[in-house]
Amino acid sequence: MKNYIDQAEQYLLHTYNRYPIIWERGEGVYLYDLTGKRYLDFVSGIGVFALGYGDSAYNDALKEQIDKITHTSNYYYNLPAIEAARRLAESSGMDRVFFTNSGAEAVEGAIKAARKYAYLKDGRTDHEMIALNRSFHGRTMGALSVTGTPKYREAFEPMIGHIRFADMNDFDSILAGVTDATCAVLIETVQGEGGIYPAEEGFLKQVQKLCEERDILLILDEIQCGMGRTGTMFAWQRFGVKPDIMTTAKALGGGVPVGAFLMTEKVAEQSLTAGDHGSTYGGNPLAAAAVNKVLELFAKKDILRHVNEVAPRLEAGLDAVVQQHSYAVSRRGSGLLQGLECRGPVGGIIEKALEKGLVLINAGPNVIRFIPPLVVTAAQIEDMLSLLNQCFTDEESL
Repeated sequence: MKNYIDQAEQYLLHTYNRYPIIWERGEGVYLYDLTGKRYLDFVSGIGVFALGYGDSAYNDALKEQIDKITHTSNYYYNLPAIEAARRLAESSGMDRVFFTNSGAEAVEGAIKAARKYAYLKDGRTDHEMIALNRSFHGRTMGALSVTGTPKYREAFEPMIGHIRFADMNDFDSILAGVTDATCAVLIETVQGEGGIYPAEEGFLKQVQKLCEERDILLILDEIQCGMGRTGTMFAWQRFGVKPDIMTTAKALGGGVPVGAFLMTEKVAEQSLTAGDHGSTYGGNPLAAAAVNKVLELFAKKDILRHVNEVAPRLEAGLDAVVQQHSYAVSRRGSGLLQGLECRGPVGGIIEKALEKGLVLINAGPNVIRFIPPLVVTAAQIEDMLSLLNQCFTDEESL
């Protein structure tokens, strides 16, 4: 394994501080390294492997599509993309779908759609957007521009401009940022990378009402928190609100790179038209086949019901960790997207967990993030909590 890691360090651009481990295969909620050691995975590829690893029905669907055709280009229709768009629209309640290759590309498309919508209203090109502090929307220039964490943006200034930042769950800060040039408000329904901060129902409803009154578009980023992770297919669905545009990715393809931005018919009719946006690989037959099978298996396995059954055990278990260990401060999150805030850096705890066969990641320097496959069982949550408690005991003994 060391020889392979040395090769990686020689040839790969060093934009990640990777853990010294190489995964060889996965099975259910477990990963195996090159030595055969088994690990309980509470990262799921950063929320990607909602169905776990090695689902035979999912794998068979991809193999079948590979034997047919994997790419055609968007000058033509393909059946998997047509079906995937229908399934995704029905599951979200949105009307129109544009498939991308990643979450960042979905955010780029959402920004363009919002600006085109505003431009068609008044012909102005100085429209502003409101995004939130602590947010994370991706690494491309447009997505970075609306990411409310300065450290990600500073080295790449200037950004696209005309972006104002407000605070999560602080409606007054949103209101203070609105001008006659405001075209959209962009919110992660649950902030992920920024530390696991869920939006409150009252806040979202106030923002939606404001947007409706002033013909401002509400964009909700569901890239990490969507696809069943909070107990509804998309996190906003439990609040009685609906965005004008939403973004999704990660678990959408179950491991195959695919994202999408969706919009209402009203926005679709008054924003992007032929020639305004495109993607060579977006919605190709292989990616669309993955989306189809993921959505089919979500229904067949009743994933939403399962998440709502097991998530309370994760929440209660993490609350107990806070009570038992002085290094842990609080637990926050929604469903199977949880964060454990600590009094100091969590890197040491994550490294100890990896040694014990538990895979975790952080969400900021002092928050441990828990995003297991959605098929995780109550027993596996108990196993995770047992290992986690050992890691906290080790940390507090230092």
